[in-house]
Amino acid sequence: MTAIPDLMQLWQTGVDAVRGDRAVERAIANGLVPRPDRIVAVGKAAVAMARPACEAWPDVPCLVVTKYDHGADAPANADVIEAAHPVPDAASLAGGRALQRAVADCDPDTHLLMLVSGGASALAEVPQDGMTLDTLIDSTNALLASGATIGAMNRHRTARSQIKGGKLLAGFNGARVTTLALSDVEGDALATIGSGIGDAPDERGFDFHPHIVASNTIARDAVAAASPLPVTTNAETLYGDIADLVPKISAQLASAPPGVFILGGEPVVVLPDTPGKGGRNMALALGLAREIAGTDGLRILVAGTDGTDGPTDAAGALVDGQTWKESGAAALERADAYPWLDAHGALIKTGPTGTNVADLLIAIKD
Repeated sequence: MTAIPDLMQLWQTGVDAVRGDRAVERAIANGLVPRPDRIVAVGKAAVAMARPACEAWPDVPCLVVTKYDHGADAPANADVIEAAHPVPDAASLAGGRALQRAVADCDPDTHLLMLVSGGASALAEVPQDGMTLDTLIDSTNALLASGATIGAMNRHRTARSQIKGGKLLAGFNGARVTTLALSDVEGDALATIGSGIGDAPDERGFDFHPHIVASNTIARDAVAAASPLPVTTNAETLYGDIADLVPKISAQLASAPPGVFILGGEPVVVLPDTPGKGGRNMALALGLAREIAGTDGLRILVAGTDGTDGPTDAAGALVDGQTWKESGAAALERADAYPWLDAHGALIKTGPTGTNVADLLIAIKD
């Protein structure tokens, strides 16, 4: 009889396959990165990505801009700035200015290595002239509450930024830029990852070598390869409002044969005027718990590969047919899934994972 796999182990297998340190190690080993003269890393996985590069070239100066509490284990030769996510703060502006200086100060023969992961949009910013930090915060909060897609949010950010959409590298006067990126966006477009902070302008005077070194597809395929049960679905379709996704996914699971069901992507949630504590993965998991209430032999995990769901310390949640209680309805309505799931033992807390390739939904149907 085939053993029933552990959902957390499957999720961790997917995360391990796209860890920032391993992705950069592979890129260096495969000859994608000649010796750089300057290293800059920005995003939630910036420390993990910088570590192997700094180990390979310990004498090369390195700047890391990452999220609060993500700076542990940073390379000894790295200058580290921690900032807020998903809503920028004053440290985000300091991080953006530091990136601007690091790029602009490069000599004409410089090879710059840029390491980029999701989260960079909030963690580093230099707003257009006339835009205050308060305006930036207000516009970000409004976008988050509206349920805007990551693509829409990044277009908004790029239009109001001096360093997004290739503008950061427009100030580079060196010879070569190599960008290694972890993709947390649909289609894996460098112009969208971190709002294009690691992308090059259309007109440039340097050689540009971009590489996507980890993605949601790689994570999902690792989960599928590790599953001892048949994989019935493996798709990057976890996009859209959770109000639409909950009935759609529950119907797919109801009709699916026994096995492992894997989805990837980044859903959105429309927030009430005064939201509680939670995130899109927790809201999706709680909504699915209501749909599958009373169902035996069905377990569902929804979690961010970066270990974070919304402005919380949880990655998401794991639910089954016994999780739902009617009190969960009020939590869903208030966008307050975190305390409810915590009280019912369903939260997933992993801490920073060293990667960020959007979210994974893994379900096991016995």
